[in-house]
Amino acid sequence: MVIVSYDISNDKLRTSFAKYLSRFGHRIQYSVFEIDNSKRIVDNIVNDLTNTFEKRFSQSDSVYIFKLSSSCEVLRYGYAKNEENDFFIIT
Repeated sequence: MVIVSYDISNDKLRTSFAKYLSRFGHRIQYSVFEIDNSKRIVDNIVNDLTNTFEKRFSQSDSVYIFKLSSSCEVLRYGYAKNEENDFFIIT
C-alpha cells in the first residue's frame, strides 16, 4: 500500500490533484489517499508530480508519499474499521 498525503493551498490545483489521485486509489481522509503498491503506479505518480504538478506548487505546498510494505501493521478505528474487512456478495 502507498499513502499519499498532500497540503496544497491553491483550491483549483488541490482539486485537480485529488481527482488525479482518485484514478489510482481511494480517499481515506480529506487530503490522504490509499493506493495499491504497484511500482508502475508509483512511478507514474512520481513522474506526473515532477513533470506536471510540482511546477505549479507554491513554497508552502507539500506532498508526502509513504511506501508501506506488507509487513507494516495498519490499525483502523471508528468508521475506518469498515475499510479493513473484505466482503463478498454471492448471488
